[in-house]
Amino acid sequence: MKLRHLLALPLLALATPALADPPGGLDAKVEALRKASGAPGIAVAIVEHGKTTLARGWGYRKLGDPAKVDADTIFQTGSTGKAFTAAALAILVDQGKIGWDDKVIDHMPWFRMYDPWVTREITVRDLLVHHSGLGLGAGDLLFVPRGSLSRKETVKRLAYIKPATSFRSNYAYDNILYMVAGQLIEEVSGKSWEDFMTSEVLRRGGMGTATATYEARWATADRAFPHARIGGAVRGDGPNSVLDEREELGRAAAPAGGLALSANDLAQWLKIQLGHGKLPGGGQLFSETQAAEMWKGVTVQPLTPYPGSLAPLTPKFSTYALGWEVEDYKGARIISHGGGVFGSITHVILLPDQDVGIAVVVNSEDVALLRGVAHLLVDHYLGIPDQDWPKRFGEFMTARIEGGKAALSAVKAAPAKVGPSLSLERYAGTYRDPWYGDVAVTQGTDGLRIDFKTTPRMAGRLVHWQYDTFVTRFDDKAIEPAYVTFALDADGKVSRVTMKPESTIADFSYDYRDLDLRPVEDKK
Repeated sequence: MKLRHLLALPLLALATPALADPPGGLDAKVEALRKASGAPGIAVAIVEHGKTTLARGWGYRKLGDPAKVDADTIFQTGSTGKAFTAAALAILVDQGKIGWDDKVIDHMPWFRMYDPWVTREITVRDLLVHHSGLGLGAGDLLFVPRGSLSRKETVKRLAYIKPATSFRSNYAYDNILYMVAGQLIEEVSGKSWEDFMTSEVLRRGGMGTATATYEARWATADRAFPHARIGGAVRGDGPNSVLDEREELGRAAAPAGGLALSANDLAQWLKIQLGHGKLPGGGQLFSETQAAEMWKGVTVQPLTPYPGSLAPLTPKFSTYALGWEVEDYKGARIISHGGGVFGSITHVILLPDQDVGIAVVVNSEDVALLRGVAHLLVDHYLGIPDQDWPKRFGEFMTARIEGGKAALSAVKAAPAKVGPSLSLERYAGTYRDPWYGDVAVTQGTDGLRIDFKTTPRMAGRLVHWQYDTFVTRFDDKAIEPAYVTFALDADGKVSRVTMKPESTIADFSYDYRDLDLRPVEDKK
């Protein structure tokens, strides 16, 4: 779910037969790339023709700890979990408990979208394909960087999120409707999403070390810890450091990307997918009919050419299916999905016509390593000469980070020496957004402070920037800073508060721009 746009770069493919076995010298190559990137650890799973040909790890589970990554080390896999939620729904379709085109309100009569017509019409399939009319990442602040709401309460907040476009007219990636899908699984099956996922998908699928809850992951000794570069001017700048694994995304969002899997688990998942639902030991996890439905593109994604040396990767078409992206390159199909939570990134790639599956996981946010290794492997299995994708992605990511730093530096160099218009105590108060809830501004001995009440431990100082705009300096340095602008009415009172990220390359899930905060009247 996090870093998703960076992870969605399409994979190059050609319609040529798959070569046998992983490329020679892969072990040394991956280790050299890992060391050069500064990433703590990486794991790779490869399946060819129903057999695991590689499942192993490189590097370390945690910086400063000698424990090494192996084939059973579980990594947080982010939005690649969307395909697992789709598979859970497919099981319920096979059982006759739901249909893909059932109206959501037929199973959850209390469910509401902002538009009553959309409430009546939205289907189970619509929940999964990013064409609901919601904007990019709408509602993500309800669980990013942390959350306090239950899944059902989070779903109820959807009624207050205004659409950005009309229903089924445009593609815009979201996480919150996968939370609806998770709630639907609970209401239909009688089991929580976590319990259903664990028993009916992970364990039945032979993914013995995979977890669907934070507690189960924390209880697993062989687990990778999250890392990120948060000490520089923008996220991604500076050296990697260990993140607090307990400071995680809100649990309500787990159906959008809350799983943790090892290389061995991912190999099992690749076999099930390439086998159209067949279980390696016999039987079906879901039927071939549902397997075909989940790979069927529904929403057309706009094509934006990739810059510089990545330009050849632009596909001729790109669609979103049920938890998967379906793309082409010169006639070959690629079915894939990226995943990212803070401190851990993943990519899962299926080459169905070559009967090959690849999964790569990294316990940091080093995209160039992840995508460089993934492309190296795809090129091998499609008979394409080495194109040095690690270098290309490295140059792309360096330019992105440097561009973000330059943009921030340029803004910081010339703030208007005007304001604030009011004495600090007059900015203090509680401000409320219909879908997010309350944000409190208080005055203390060190000036103004801000506290996002729906988000645990998302608080810090407000430092004056220019005019009536302040910038957050959160106590937790891993949280993206935001500009906070107070609008005044004709009487000089605060009438509205708006926000935007300070960094131009902040993750889209910091959807500060969607907040429309208004003063809460004192009822005393």
